[in-house]
Amino acid sequence: MATALKTAPKTDAEWTARQQLAACYRVFAMLGWDEMIFNHITVKLDEPGAFLINPYGMHFSEVTASSLVKVDIDGNKLDADNPWHVNRAGFVQHSLFHRELADAHCIIHTHTTATVAVCSLEGGLQPINFYACSVMGQLAYHDFEGVTVRDEEGPALLTSLGNKRIMMLRNHGPVVMGKTLPDAFIKYWVLQRACEHQLATLSMGKPIPVAAKVIAVHQRDIGQTSIPGGSGAAEFAAMVRKVDKIDPSWRD
Repeated sequence: MATALKTAPKTDAEWTARQQLAACYRVFAMLGWDEMIFNHITVKLDEPGAFLINPYGMHFSEVTASSLVKVDIDGNKLDADNPWHVNRAGFVQHSLFHRELADAHCIIHTHTTATVAVCSLEGGLQPINFYACSVMGQLAYHDFEGVTVRDEEGPALLTSLGNKRIMMLRNHGPVVMGKTLPDAFIKYWVLQRACEHQLATLSMGKPIPVAAKVIAVHQRDIGQTSIPGGSGAAEFAAMVRKVDKIDPSWRD
């Protein structure tokens, strides 16, 4: 386990954001959505132009509130005493969306087998299961242009995204954005489950597609199953409780 840093946060709001993001990294590790030391989840802080990202080189299961790196919109470290590096491929793309989209408070990008498989499939996500029907029409697609370290790809990414907040990077993986961290988490969870079911279904035979009119009814009525507290709040809290039973050191 990596040693937690003892640097005190500047504000209570920042410490709350740090703990929530650290918990999210641990939840992803618990669910097997990690990718060695790669991939990233970022959040926007109340402090203007400040963001949190994971320490490059640390596994998701090691991340703590104090080890998260605070950066500016260009990915420059703001907490100079933090010894960890920032993955340029991790923040170039995130900084674009954080900069241009006021509602992109939290951005998630990982390479799970199921989501990358669907991103690499002609036609992408298909309307063949409950979860896919929940997000059909809400996904954008962008053709693969190599590792995301080039600023000049930004305009094309924004054009591909349009007014959507889930981007399927073809041959690469998804980018999921939320107005809050729990909102981004639940969107990612739904997408992950949709892709897992598609992967399983296509391995078995010919899928049964859901008609567009049924998808419309499904999306109209799905809100009746929500729990008060905000998008993803109850679900994320439940996952954090599970993480706490495994190892509560993310709070440090």
